Amino acid sequence: MRNKLILSVASLAAAVSLTACGASTTGSTSSAASSAASGEVAVVKVGANPVPHAKVLEYIDENLAKDAGIDLEITEFDDYQTPNIALSEGSIDANYYMHEPFFNDQVKTKGYKFEHGAGVHIEPYAAFSESYKTAEEIPEGATIAITNDPGNQPRALKMLETAGLLQNIEDDSAALTLTDEQNPKKLKFEENQPEILVQVAKDPKVDLAIINGNYILQAGMSTKDAVIVESTEDNPYANFLAWRTGEQTDATKKLDELLHSDEVKKFIEETWPNGDVIPAA
Repeated sequence: MRNKLILSVASLAAAVSLTACGASTTGSTSSAASSAASGEVAVVKVGANPVPHAKVLEYIDENLAKDAGIDLEITEFDDYQTPNIALSEGSIDANYYMHEPFFNDQVKTKGYKFEHGAGVHIEPYAAFSESYKTAEEIPEGATIAITNDPGNQPRALKMLETAGLLQNIEDDSAALTLTDEQNPKKLKFEENQPEILVQVAKDPKVDLAIINGNYILQAGMSTKDAVIVESTEDNPYANFLAWRTGEQTDATKKLDELLHSDEVKKFIEETWPNGDVIPAA
């Protein structure tokens, strides 16, 4: 079963209301736990971004969940903030979209009490341009559209460093405070909400837009058309299942196991054969 919520950072107040009275349908964390304990089918309410996360969950729900004794209620969220609000408020049992640096930033800055499983897959970050075909062509003083999310911005900056456009980027580097030594090409950065960077990429004033993998897929784009693509070797940005601290049920444990199954790995490889989504090692 799937519910779709089209929410943005601008509607956080509404999101809190939704978590109380309508983002979910039936069941609860406690009922899921008791159902699993009794051998009945246990409902797991899980939030996810539409692509690839919800698609992976749909595959599990349609092909693997029944034999595992669980039934997934999937709610889609189109931004990176409201899935954690929903999890914290208790309208979902788990969410599936975060990687560890983003998770750590959310826990630190928002005070969430969350735990998480091992990484399931990586969606490479990529940079797109309407004007240039290679990183070498990016001129001095070029305008770069980048996420305003502190959990992902260093990731984007490190990708630019690997491409030779920046240097000496640290884990806590920020686009708007780079030194002249770190930014020798004097690139100009414009911060944007990650969900709108696909549209910003078409702005003629923008020379390069760095876009999260899930939004690349959601827009029907592919990393094969990107100017720069993040390496997936030793990549720390694998997405995983998260739940409230101390509240992982038998049902969410089963879901986490299924996310790491050979069947799901094969589904990912066959659904995104060009490498837009890669199973974590």
